[in-house]
Amino acid sequence: MNDFKKGIILVSGGLDSTTLCYLFIKKNIEFIPLIINYGQHCFDTELKRLKSVLPNDYVERVEIIDVSQIYKYSNSKFINAGNLWEEKISADDLYIPYRNVLILTIAASFARTLDLNNVYSAFINSNHAKEIDCSNDFFNNLENLMSEYGSVKIEMPFRNFTKFEVAKLGVELGVPIGKTFSCQASPSIPCGACPNCVDRLDALKKLSE
Repeated sequence: MNDFKKGIILVSGGLDSTTLCYLFIKKNIEFIPLIINYGQHCFDTELKRLKSVLPNDYVERVEIIDVSQIYKYSNSKFINAGNLWEEKISADDLYIPYRNVLILTIAASFARTLDLNNVYSAFINSNHAKEIDCSNDFFNNLENLMSEYGSVKIEMPFRNFTKFEVAKLGVELGVPIGKTFSCQASPSIPCGACPNCVDRLDALKKLSE
């Protein structure tokens, strides 16, 4: 993780992307935080948390791209929040087709408009998401496609990290972990049961041991 270059960092106000931002800050490498509104029910919370966890000079640099209409007919509980008191929500209910394809290609296109060649995502393998575009094979193929037909490189520095390793790095970097937000099922208060919440809670518990 020593060859970072100026680029776009996809951010969400969550633990992983915030830790990546703080790593860039520590290394004195410039970046533009980009958050994409693809219709996720928690977008307003994500944006609010993002602005609370980034240093002030980086808050001013946050770029927002709104493509929220693309999933307007989706039944995903990540788009239309369910009633957590009455509904049993599984990981399958949170599925959003081609979400990572969408996010990464938007970020790559946006990077080129700024004459930048690097897009960074804090994706890690410990995520339990069901998207078909969440595998190492997918990301390798996408990276190859981008490099073969353009100049943008998709970088995932935490791909082989565990959530615990990212959380540990976050603590070392002084990330305000308590202010980050990663829930998939609730638009405002972490549910504690979705895949993202489970990963996060497990990592924080291990940190305290």
